[in-house]
Amino acid sequence: MPKVSLKVNGRTVSRDVEGRTLLVELLREGLGLTGTHVGCDTSQCGACVVHVDGLAMKSCTVFAVDLEGAEVRTIEGMANADGSLGVIQAAFQDNHGLQCGFCTPGMVMSAAALLADNPDPTEKEIRSYLEGNICRCTGYHNIVKSIQAAAAEMSARPVAAE
Repeated sequence: MPKVSLKVNGRTVSRDVEGRTLLVELLREGLGLTGTHVGCDTSQCGACVVHVDGLAMKSCTVFAVDLEGAEVRTIEGMANADGSLGVIQAAFQDNHGLQCGFCTPGMVMSAAALLADNPDPTEKEIRSYLEGNICRCTGYHNIVKSIQAAAAEMSARPVAAE
């Protein structure tokens, strides 16, 4: 069996995996990071979105062995260092951007990718960006509102000196 080494949420991990092991399987079953959800097995719903080397990716579409040396960030990696909710997570909570919560990890990860590329998106841009994420409970209104609130919070924070 091939071995794959990745940095997941800032921690280096190595695992023996079968060549057909999907990243989502490695995360959930191999590493116990069950916040990344499997919703459809067909890459339609977006519940499995994670960041790979800074890019949003559906983890049900990529083999773990193809990510040797990659940096992966999951929903668990979105929390603050003290374990409290990160800005986007808190905005989803404060603005009722979830109901059953199943799609929420993928929505948060997609929102983070959007805000990294576009820190002040319009409602139309947010809705367009989320087209690869399905929520079966809501009309997306509060999800969009949550992302707008996160964008406002993030823009109000002082920029750290480099």
